[in-house]
Amino acid sequence: MKTVQSKDGTMLAYDIYGDGPPLLFITGATCFRSFEPVLYDANVFAKQFTVYNFDRRGRGDSDNTLPYDIECELEDIEALIDAAGGEANVYGHSSGAILALEAAVKLENKVKRLVMYDPAYADNAADLKEFKELSQELYKMLALGKHDEALCSFLRGIGTPVEIIDGMFRKSPQWSTMLASHLPPVAKISQLKTPTQIIVGEKSPASMHEVAKQLDKAIPNTVFSILEEQDHMPDPEIVLQAFAPFLQKE
Repeated sequence: MKTVQSKDGTMLAYDIYGDGPPLLFITGATCFRSFEPVLYDANVFAKQFTVYNFDRRGRGDSDNTLPYDIECELEDIEALIDAAGGEANVYGHSSGAILALEAAVKLENKVKRLVMYDPAYADNAADLKEFKELSQELYKMLALGKHDEALCSFLRGIGTPVEIIDGMFRKSPQWSTMLASHLPPVAKISQLKTPTQIIVGEKSPASMHEVAKQLDKAIPNTVFSILEEQDHMPDPEIVLQAFAPFLQKE
């Protein structure tokens, strides 16, 4: 395990795998670097890249500095990119894709190329309202100590298949460790110069397909890919086949 200090003093834990161009892997909301699916993804990506797999603040072995602010997570990403040599490709999954996009906007000279898989924005005002209602219910569950129930509700709410929740998440020895959505920032990203690939699973929720289309239309320099037979938890081998040629362009 390696560590790096973010701007506000938060210590972030990370591991490095593989050899090749640096790739910062930003996981989704409930994940951390030693969770089996994340670890598997990182090792698959390491077949062609030097993968920086880290615990987002408040997860795994990384510290947590309150109150939470997305700007702090962007500072964390910058600290990891600096540890990788000052420039890196960035791959984000789900809410990690949102952070990856925000980082590309803020750190334009440090994010070489950007890949997003199933970016978890709300696709319209009604969807945003529904997510806010879900958030209120989750806070109530957490206040009552119903952490397991809250996490299951969140995973179902973002479209994670029930069989994945029961068969993968709940059977993980780190289940207890895993204990705000927005519309796509269309105006802000319309000026993004970073080459970007947007990937969505064929079987991912319809809302994520709509978000992907909105992002593809708004960002000037994009490659849009739909992965056949894949859902919100894709096979990393197939994901790697999709983004490796894009990231390895000169």
